[in-house]
Amino acid sequence: MRILAIDTALETCAACVSGDGAVEPLAGESLPMARGHAEALLPLIERVLARVEGGFAGLDRIAVTVGPGSYTGLRVGLSAARAIGLATGRPVVGVGTLSALLAPLLADVADGTLAAAIDARHGAVYVQALTTGSGDGLAPAHLPVAEAAERIGPGPVTLVGSGAPLLAEALAARGITATVVSTDAPDIAAVAQLGMVADPTQALPRPLYLRGPDARPQDHARVARR
Repeated sequence: MRILAIDTALETCAACVSGDGAVEPLAGESLPMARGHAEALLPLIERVLARVEGGFAGLDRIAVTVGPGSYTGLRVGLSAARAIGLATGRPVVGVGTLSALLAPLLADVADGTLAAAIDARHGAVYVQALTTGSGDGLAPAHLPVAEAAERIGPGPVTLVGSGAPLLAEALAARGITATVVSTDAPDIAAVAQLGMVADPTQALPRPLYLRGPDARPQDHARVARR
């Protein structure tokens, strides 16, 4: 299987092409950016596919991060993935951003709890955790940092993601050892690996929103209808 993976959920615009059994992507590119994903993504994908024999026609599947993440960034990635899937007739699968952050840890950390945390602002994080050995964990959730630290499971805790320092501090206040491995966006290769094993009938390319919209109707300013 040959898969195109796309990630625009956070402050990175990235894509890669990976094949079955390949340790490293056949081609890939990742650009750090807080804004501008819409302008950067399609040219980036074209550059990546230009370095792979067969181009778009050689793809078997497309994978895209579905969140949590930036509302605008998610829509850019999902729209591009769906369009490519429609044009090529290939299935499109969604990959959770937190799962993609956790994936590289599974092979490297043998003991304790693994957790991915994304800074959700206002003293909260998007968080997902897994305790090695027992398989217990915390499903993706939007929680205040203190509550996340309470629910995350026993230590030691290995953390990744932009919210990792916040969560490490809260865990330390509870006497739990926590190590921050990275605060970067997901490795695009991990998105590809998860996309390869995803079930297209279950891992749908739909945005994963773990909290409601920030915008609220201003009832006091509403014009009365007649």
